[in-house]
Amino acid sequence: MRTPARRRAHVAMIGVPIVSHVLPSLEVVRALVARGHRVTYANDPAVAGLVTSAGAEFVPCRSTLPVATGDWPDDPIAAGRIFLDDAVQALPRLRESYGPDPADLYLYDIGAYAARALAEAQGRPLLQLSPTFVAWRGYEEEVAAHLRRLPGADAYRAAFADWLARCGATTTDPDVFAGPPGRSLALIPRAMQPHADRVDTDVVTFVGLCSGPRATRESWTRPEGAARVLLVSLGTQYTRQPEFYRNCVAAFGGLPGWHVVLQIGEHTDPAALGPVPDSVEVRSWVPQSAILEEADAFVTHAGMGGSGEGLCTATPMIAVPQGAEQFQNADRLVELGVACRIDTPDATPEALRAALMELTGSAEVARRARELRAHALAEGGTPRAVSLIEEMLHEMPDSELPHGEMPGGELPHGEMPGGELPEGEGARGR
Repeated sequence: MRTPARRRAHVAMIGVPIVSHVLPSLEVVRALVARGHRVTYANDPAVAGLVTSAGAEFVPCRSTLPVATGDWPDDPIAAGRIFLDDAVQALPRLRESYGPDPADLYLYDIGAYAARALAEAQGRPLLQLSPTFVAWRGYEEEVAAHLRRLPGADAYRAAFADWLARCGATTTDPDVFAGPPGRSLALIPRAMQPHADRVDTDVVTFVGLCSGPRATRESWTRPEGAARVLLVSLGTQYTRQPEFYRNCVAAFGGLPGWHVVLQIGEHTDPAALGPVPDSVEVRSWVPQSAILEEADAFVTHAGMGGSGEGLCTATPMIAVPQGAEQFQNADRLVELGVACRIDTPDATPEALRAALMELTGSAEVARRARELRAHALAEGGTPRAVSLIEEMLHEMPDSELPHGEMPGGELPHGEMPGGELPEGEGARGR
């Protein structure tokens, strides 16, 4: 049966140049482009390469966020002010680009306040793409009310309200504007969401990790003779950790049958690790998802992306949180029964090795990992996200969409949800 004809649309994604916020939505962007839509993507030139690699038209919009220096304040009010200031300076740039060329639908990252202001001023629909957990019923009383009592909160909210009154947004209450959106896709496994049973599913849809088709991903092959594989990665922002990496070499380098892939980032000199055995592969960057499809364990900082990839590949995790929501993520992974948490000061070679042996030797951990993987993949991933976006476009009046039909049909690639293989396939056969 032929599906209803789809119309070509201009879909705009507006984001912030934090890599962990950019990566989760890239496959959604790529799939929309493959479906024939025109996709523009406004962000800082620092991430232009990532954007264009997904096939989107890059729209430069410089950011003032301290991404390059990593100088993020610990105070949540100060952090909020940084995002507000970035939005204030970004909105005029976005108006220059999208004033004469408005999008039919705006997608936006949780940190891109200017995107919501622009869409509201233009009267265009918008959809939030959240790379992390979302607010739940009770969040206002349990979290937001506490934040509003912190020093500087009143001045911050006054500045926010003043900007909203002047920028053309129709939502002028800063608590509402920065609160739950009208519609959101959560690009995380629902298992990682705090109080998931209290999330308003009329507003939020959990689509899980949005992967690309297997054929387009970078590959990685398990070395010959490696009975088991361990990946160690602290992501991209927390890699100035030579002592931790030395402890990992000491903990895992001599384990019989294990091959260790140690990602150390761009800021640690491999020479600082000292002697490294042949069983340890040291890299500044690795194709993480490809390795996790082969790996038997994962030492991670418990960022949301890495946590989701660990769940989607049924890989037991040693969580060594470094900042932001990673401590909460680490505790959640432990609660789910697929990880143990070791804080950096406690990450001695002995503790790391003991955790690895405990996790990989547990039949219950393996069972829970397989169960959670099945749940995560069933959430739909990229195909479901694209389907929901096109539903929003289909619901719009024809007068608001450009002319020209695209042929109906299935989502590209004919893959399983998220582009993953079904249970029982792949190198590990988990």
